[in-house]
Amino acid sequence: MPTSSPVPPSYAVAHRKVDEIIAQLETDEVGQMDHAAVEALIDRDGREVLRLLLQGHFELRALRERREPMVGADQEVRNHQRTCDRGMTSIFGSIPITRLELRGRGVEGGLRPLDAELNLPPNLYSFGVHRLIAWFSANEAFDAVVDTIETTTGLMLGKRQVEEAAELSAVDFDAFYANSMLEPIEGVDIMALSFDGKGVVMRPESLRPGTRKAAERGQRLEHRLSPGEKRGRKRMAEVATVYELPAVPRTADDILADLDGSAKARRPRALNKRVWASLEKEPTQVIADAFREARSRDPDLRQQWVVLVDGNRDQIRLVRAEARRTGVSITLVLDVIHVIEYLWKAAWCIFEKADPEAEKWVTERLRRLLEGDVSGVAAGIRRSATKRKLDAETRAPMDSCANYLLKHKDMLRYDKYLPAGFPIATGVIEGACRHLIQDRMDITGARWGLDRGEAVLKLRALRSSGDFDAYWDFHLAQELRRNHLVHYAEHELPHLRAAA
Repeated sequence: MPTSSPVPPSYAVAHRKVDEIIAQLETDEVGQMDHAAVEALIDRDGREVLRLLLQGHFELRALRERREPMVGADQEVRNHQRTCDRGMTSIFGSIPITRLELRGRGVEGGLRPLDAELNLPPNLYSFGVHRLIAWFSANEAFDAVVDTIETTTGLMLGKRQVEEAAELSAVDFDAFYANSMLEPIEGVDIMALSFDGKGVVMRPESLRPGTRKAAERGQRLEHRLSPGEKRGRKRMAEVATVYELPAVPRTADDILADLDGSAKARRPRALNKRVWASLEKEPTQVIADAFREARSRDPDLRQQWVVLVDGNRDQIRLVRAEARRTGVSITLVLDVIHVIEYLWKAAWCIFEKADPEAEKWVTERLRRLLEGDVSGVAAGIRRSATKRKLDAETRAPMDSCANYLLKHKDMLRYDKYLPAGFPIATGVIEGACRHLIQDRMDITGARWGLDRGEAVLKLRALRSSGDFDAYWDFHLAQELRRNHLVHYAEHELPHLRAAA
């Protein structure tokens, strides 16, 4: 800073405060403290120094403000100058801000250029505070976020303030992904998509109409849930993932060795993985968003598109409809883990629990499925139940397994998928359901409102996909436009444009 520039008062106070801290550290009293006590002392007093430095910078910017007329979005000139004050709570503490306001005679609304230059928030809390709230809210209950922020910054926030800030922080989620472009990756052959649904316990007003009516009919007790009532309190969140893979051919032996842990997996690593979930959007829209995301990565449709499913009929129908609508050729692959679960249920119809022969039985039939013998396996399971003269109730899981295999035969062509290097398991989407929904939304006692639950899912998805930092830069740019630049002619500040 040039010597002729005025020194902001807070800078001088900060200098004195630093001198006081150093002097205190040199005293005999502090000289007898252990490192933890000294660390706590510096942390407490150092925060005040940081607050004074931030306040001093704002004072300096106010001293350097340009005092010139400006034109608003209404094309009216504002040339009458006055100073006005506001406060802001930063990550270091509360700070008063004094800046110039420009008004015009007979013109509504003033312009505060420094607000735009600093991109000040419309509410009391700085975007630094908002960022901490958004980051922690993605992973912790709101009560825990309050405690975490107080521990890390010394700020004492209310739970409702944290909830509202988290909601505001997620407003640009859809716009961010609509405007983001991923760099193409060499050697990527497969575009993989997968979908699933997971229930979230909601407040009554946030349930879909049909679910809300069922919940109202089932409610019996005033202060606790009746048996089975929780099911009627859930709203389904549609979960989606899009990622890319190199084609790594595998064999049935590779899959079996991977499943029993006898050999290191040859599974290719998912690249450019994005996961997200929505309570607000219908499954049709989430699936359309996923196809749009995949199409933006593969606009020329050079990759093999693989959609992993678990057998849910509605989901399969929606996926096929979206593929037809967008003109994309897809290969539907039934998740092998779901197939294995059906085989095990069938096995327990004819084996005692913990019988090692059951595992051999399942492995043998899984190998045949991986080699393409779907009809033979289904027929064999039925014959086995008939030969053992099992009654209808006992053999029901075996019949269910055979029906499942035959119904989805066209999605069980593992003998074609494995040599082509296609994924055959929905581990990515299953992990997304656990991480996005279960680990955060299923916290004991949680009852979600629709807007707040949707916001947390978005913030959690940003963290899971590794996009949080890029999103936050985008979010701040959007906040600048909607809170400040919208009030100026051509929606920009002339001197900021010149500086750029």
